[in-house]
Amino acid sequence: MTSSMIDTLNGIIGAGTPVVSVAPVELFAPDRPVPLEVRVSAPAAGTNLPVVVFSHGNGWNLDGYSPLTAFWASHGFVVIQPTHLDSRRNGFGFDHPVFPTIWTERIADLTRILDQLDTIEFAVPGLAGRIDRSRIAATGHSWGGQTAQSLLGARIFDEAGQVGQDMSDSRVTAGILFAATGLGANLHPFAQANFPFMRPSFQELTTPTLVVAGDHDQSKMSSRGPDWFTDAYTHSPGATDLLTFYGAEHALGGIVGYEVAETTDENPERVAAIQRMSTAYLRTALRVDETSWPAARAAFSDNADPIGRVDTK
Repeated sequence: MTSSMIDTLNGIIGAGTPVVSVAPVELFAPDRPVPLEVRVSAPAAGTNLPVVVFSHGNGWNLDGYSPLTAFWASHGFVVIQPTHLDSRRNGFGFDHPVFPTIWTERIADLTRILDQLDTIEFAVPGLAGRIDRSRIAATGHSWGGQTAQSLLGARIFDEAGQVGQDMSDSRVTAGILFAATGLGANLHPFAQANFPFMRPSFQELTTPTLVVAGDHDQSKMSSRGPDWFTDAYTHSPGATDLLTFYGAEHALGGIVGYEVAETTDENPERVAAIQRMSTAYLRTALRVDETSWPAARAAFSDNADPIGRVDTK
């Protein structure tokens, strides 16, 4: 039963604690078309807290993804969520002059966050002096996965087929990619024309990373099947673990939010598993507890009624 697996995972990651969340916090970004605003969620108590930066999917904002971000914060992480330029709140559509550069601005947003952790600390009552800056993970969903993977080392092929600029950040020591798009060989014409970042090179992604995918996630951007979303695991040396959920579509059961339009496959049980498995991975990857991820992996694999599978290189 999945419920017994969830109970086991709860024992591995421990109980949640109260969270303080503050938004919007405005960061310094003088050349940006609109101000950079972030949400900061942190445990109300505790010290030496690791940092998780989360990049949202297309159109979203700092108020989304609370099933993940609030859960992580309640389990000991300072979680920082920007609102990127593509947010529907900004109104920059495909035909807007700023759109072609949004993918690079998204990456810049995450770098700006890491550059301004002082500002972030002092914006949250009681957080000052409690962040451990040597333990930082970059995470994201969909377009946000592409954004996060750039900090983890993945690069972009240009139109001539050359590997582009290195945008990795040495401050980031772990990552999680949720439903992140794969290689660019089978893109549909619209994606080819509008999304130059959908030509990733994963060979340079060397930072330890967990890839999370759904086996029913059929993209409108590519003629590939759901395995497209596992390419980061298949082709990068750093993505050491792959978590595949059976029956999951692009929202993976509701990580964006249970009742939002993007959640075509609402499944609270699956989200509960993703919350706990991702927390266990972060605990081990960010050196909180080296046993959390191996134990969670074993519990997930031993489930009598499997909801997915875990692969490890």
